[in-house]
Amino acid sequence: MGQRARILAQVAGFRGWKVADARWEDQDGCVFVPNPHFVPPSDAILVLTMKRQWASRCSRCLTVVPASRRHERGTRRRWRDLPWAGRSVVLEYAPDRLDCPQCGSHAVELVAWADPRQRQTRRQQHHLALDAFSMPLSHVATKYGLSWGTIRRAEAAAIRRWDRERPQKDLTRVGVDEKWLGRRHKLAHKFVTIVSDLDTGEPVWIGYGRDSSTLAAWFATLTPEQKAKIVLFAVDMHAPYVKAIREHPPLAHVAIVHDPFHVMKRAGEAISELRRSIFFRAGERMRAVGRGARWLVLTAYSRLGEEKREQLRLLFSYNTKLARAYWAIEQLRQALKAEDESSLADGLMGVLRRINKRANVPMRKLHDALVDRVDQLLALAHHRPPTGRIEALNGNWEALVRRGRGYRDHAYLLHKLRFMTANPVREQRGILRFLALGLTPPVYAKAS
Repeated sequence: MGQRARILAQVAGFRGWKVADARWEDQDGCVFVPNPHFVPPSDAILVLTMKRQWASRCSRCLTVVPASRRHERGTRRRWRDLPWAGRSVVLEYAPDRLDCPQCGSHAVELVAWADPRQRQTRRQQHHLALDAFSMPLSHVATKYGLSWGTIRRAEAAAIRRWDRERPQKDLTRVGVDEKWLGRRHKLAHKFVTIVSDLDTGEPVWIGYGRDSSTLAAWFATLTPEQKAKIVLFAVDMHAPYVKAIREHPPLAHVAIVHDPFHVMKRAGEAISELRRSIFFRAGERMRAVGRGARWLVLTAYSRLGEEKREQLRLLFSYNTKLARAYWAIEQLRQALKAEDESSLADGLMGVLRRINKRANVPMRKLHDALVDRVDQLLALAHHRPPTGRIEALNGNWEALVRRGRGYRDHAYLLHKLRFMTANPVREQRGILRFLALGLTPPVYAKAS
């Protein structure tokens, strides 16, 4: 090996391999010899022909296969590598198909720089995934001169590799929420159900629909041991989710709590309906008084400034029914923050007594909804799960959809959403650890 080839092999960094040849090609694949007085053009491609120095290994079981067990001589293949000094780099090698004595397969031999059936090196895939974390795929494709589909497949492979290397944690506390797909989708279902791990905030499953059968489909993917380790479900006030959990015998031991965000959302819908019935359906004069007051009655009193509080008092002077409903919802807001179950029960009973009037239809509907879910509301004070992470997933979902102009493959979206939620590249150390997954790992034969 000459000095130039030795330097190129050291830069490439693949143990057991050497650079047999290095040449320049243009964009059309034509080989050219650069002028020694000028640097190669920026669109030139450096092709490194690799040669194995160590024995071949089976790509399926990692067994060392002697040269006498070669089943078929392979054809030359190329892998896109990271650019060097602004020039595109391609690794070229002809992998043989081996007759593995261990697993009996005729698999292609393992190469140090890429996984089977991939046409980018592992380190290239991780750099592409790192850029795609904060850039649209079309921008990453333009930056590296690759197609949109190539970037997506490389990113998915890097995220799967990152997911495999993470320590596996038992799922004990589960969050369940639905997500509206929007009005432009062409699927049969308008909603998807997202199951997440409350301890980490990461999504674990996505299914189409939001009825009890949707959640039952996720239960079918769990083993009895996994179901036994679940102790809590945090769901919104959507009844089919509670029904699916209660009708599944292996989950009879779990506690169910309601997300306070969705409880207050239901209360906000009730008071908004009451405001519309009082002002917007009572003539032109009252409509002028109530116009623009929607967010005023939905905002917590503690978050209002003095000017907004004066507007609220003026609005209540026109109708005391709206005032009573507002203060009842404020009492519900404080009750949901109670530190113990008895305080929550006292506050909740006080709210129910204030909104049980038959004449006040919107608040009466809220009363009936809360009565049907008293057990789930009281369990909130006992368990206090971090339910805010359920809604945080919606924000991450919207950010990904806006950046990617929508997604058709929701399995790919799930992996990307999990990666975004875990955010392993928040700091420099995390970035270095993520990129290190693309480096060549030590390879050992599996024990027979």
